[in-house]
Amino acid sequence: YYNEYKSYLRYSYSIAMSARGRNAVETKKISSELFTLTYGCMVAQLLKDLENPDEVNKQLEKMGYNIGVRLIEDFLANSPTVKRCNTLEEAADVISRRGFSMFLGITPEVKNWTVNKDEFSLILNDNPLAEFVELPNHCNDSLWYSNVICGVIRGAMEMVQMKVEVFFVQDVLRGADNTEIRVKFVKILEDSLPAGED
Repeated sequence: YYNEYKSYLRYSYSIAMSARGRNAVETKKISSELFTLTYGCMVAQLLKDLENPDEVNKQLEKMGYNIGVRLIEDFLANSPTVKRCNTLEEAADVISRRGFSMFLGITPEVKNWTVNKDEFSLILNDNPLAEFVELPNHCNDSLWYSNVICGVIRGAMEMVQMKVEVFFVQDVLRGADNTEIRVKFVKILEDSLPAGED
């Protein structure tokens, strides 16, 4: 599944690059709409093939991780003013205001910090991946439809030497008022490449 999705990302990226002559808003719209439609098809296929929402969650997170370890290069190349984050607070600000904005066109709120500042929530009032989506009845309590986002955050953070756990707390697709993703700091990593999960 990951190789198929990686091919899609290359295709989506080439469309975005070929549309550079158009204005930036139009290019971003084309790219995000294509991403949303393709993502929905991929989740539906995973559900059909695996027949187990928990396994689908694992596959989506794993795909996201592999995307994240590669996407961070594009993010840093297009964000020359972003400095190395020394704290989780700094990383949370960059993830929310720059990362989500660049790749999904939204800016989640950073909330619910623990006293030790080692855990926080990203509150998404809008989620482009979940637009026009309705979960099948048998998945309402088990599928985290946008779990790829958790993997992307985890993978990108590992590439900048921060090991984190990332997971969904609630989702509008399950009837919540907003979508909440929890990010928990684990440790600082040594300067080395992650093993990967291909």
